[in-house]
Amino acid sequence: HSPMTNLRAIRDNQGLSQRQLAERSGVHHISLARIETGVLDPRLSTLRKLAKALNVSMSTLVGNAHLTKQRRK
Repeated sequence: HSPMTNLRAIRDNQGLSQRQLAERSGVHHISLARIETGVLDPRLSTLRKLAKALNVSMSTLVGNAHLTKQRRK
């Protein structure tokens, strides 16, 4: 799993804590922390909730995070 660096950057830019975004989006704050660090790979429905709560597009939210997975050797 790759970290969702765009999620954290957008959230920070909007001055929101993980708990505040959790309240806005309906996604648990612990899940948000795990998504931001790459521990949890979010479902499409979760990404939609987050994008809507942050008022950004899905492509802005996801960026290249899920397109640049490293190959295992």
